[in-house]
Amino acid sequence: MKLSFIGLGNMGSAMIGGLIKKNIVSCSDITGAELSEKRCSEVKEKYGINTTTSNKEAAGSADILILSVKPQVYETVINDIKDSVKKETVIVSIAPGKTLNWITERFGRDIKLVRCMPNTPALVMEGCTGVVRGKNVTDDEFKTVLRVLESFGKAYEVSESQIDAVVAVSGSSPAYVFMMIEAMADAAVAEGLPRKTAYEMAAQAVYGSAKMVLDTGEHPAKLKDMVCSPSGTTIDAVAVLENMGFRSSLIEAMKACADKSRRL
Repeated sequence: MKLSFIGLGNMGSAMIGGLIKKNIVSCSDITGAELSEKRCSEVKEKYGINTTTSNKEAAGSADILILSVKPQVYETVINDIKDSVKKETVIVSIAPGKTLNWITERFGRDIKLVRCMPNTPALVMEGCTGVVRGKNVTDDEFKTVLRVLESFGKAYEVSESQIDAVVAVSGSSPAYVFMMIEAMADAAVAEGLPRKTAYEMAAQAVYGSAKMVLDTGEHPAKLKDMVCSPSGTTIDAVAVLENMGFRSSLIEAMKACADKSRRL
């Protein structure tokens, strides 16, 4: 299996790292394309893959072609590679806002297409990816794409109508969590903890809490209630969060995120 990446930014590099770490494909079977020769050299040195500054070269050799560039340049990239992509190649798009129909129209022919939305925790092999299967992709091809995406985290099949929700709850959400960790650490520093300790404890608390939700299968509200003892410290903190609109702020932020994704 030959894999090619067009775009070697953070997400493309994270995916390559996961594939190599999980032995899904050998370094010699991966090609990455990037216009910057410097970036090509950096990625080649780090991962040992083949690199090129030619998008057409990367596209023409691929069994699976991953378009890991910004949505703003998708049309330009597709115009460059559309005649080089083999009809049996499975194309994987990671761009928000670019629908299956939009991408297919730019290629000007029927293609095997999978649309997905990964997130940056893929960099530490804890990614979360929503995956939309195009109509021409076979069962075996889709299983192979899922195996690729699961090399750096979890992958969930969703309908295309749900992908903007995936952008909001998964693709963009690490930013919300990082903001919360930063705020928690600032408050801990104000209460006397050293900065480094504050960041580590806040991050570990978030990590452990998330793991409890995943491992126990309990409703988050039930897990919250377990921490809130009668007349205790936590319920007072929760009351302040409710009063300040903590949950409604998150909901409104995610609505704005999904709306923007639809407009891209």
